[in-house]
Amino acid sequence: MTDQVTSVDSDTSDIPGKPTSASRTTLSHIMGHNDTNLLGTVHGGVIMKLVDDAAGAVAGRHSGGPAVTASMDEMAFLEPVRVGDLVHVKAQVNWTGRTSMEVGVRVLAERWNESAPPTQVGSAYLVFAAVDADGKPRPVPPVLPETDRDRRRYQEAQIRRTHRLSRRRAILELRERRVAEGFDD
Repeated sequence: MTDQVTSVDSDTSDIPGKPTSASRTTLSHIMGHNDTNLLGTVHGGVIMKLVDDAAGAVAGRHSGGPAVTASMDEMAFLEPVRVGDLVHVKAQVNWTGRTSMEVGVRVLAERWNESAPPTQVGSAYLVFAAVDADGKPRPVPPVLPETDRDRRRYQEAQIRRTHRLSRRRAILELRERRVAEGFDD
């Protein structure tokens, strides 16, 4: 697919789109002893905070203002991270809606004192909502994928969005049925 993906949302059609590269960022951090868990490896929560920080920076840059974490769709830990690892958190906007954005994040680690290439140790997908000064949702520019990889990520993000909405709808329907049946959970 070589055609550029553009937004079809009529509410944001007057906002100029931004290319994926305009907000892409990398956050790097050396892991220390304060970052470890009881097993002596870096605590997953430390990695998740770095992921949220990088994704938040990307969402704010893309939307041109404040953006808040709406959900973390998926966080996969592929390899443990150790004290002394230099962690690189790479984030980019994969997809945009009217007021929300999916940010994809890859987490890489390498030994601080070695020249071996970094290894992917994690990945995550987060959804951010752009907000105004009053905390109300505000429109975001459409993302304009630039490469075949960006276009693939855009399409995969649409699939994840469809699944999120379907899951939310199914859960709400189940809860309504349980209430109608007299269950009070």
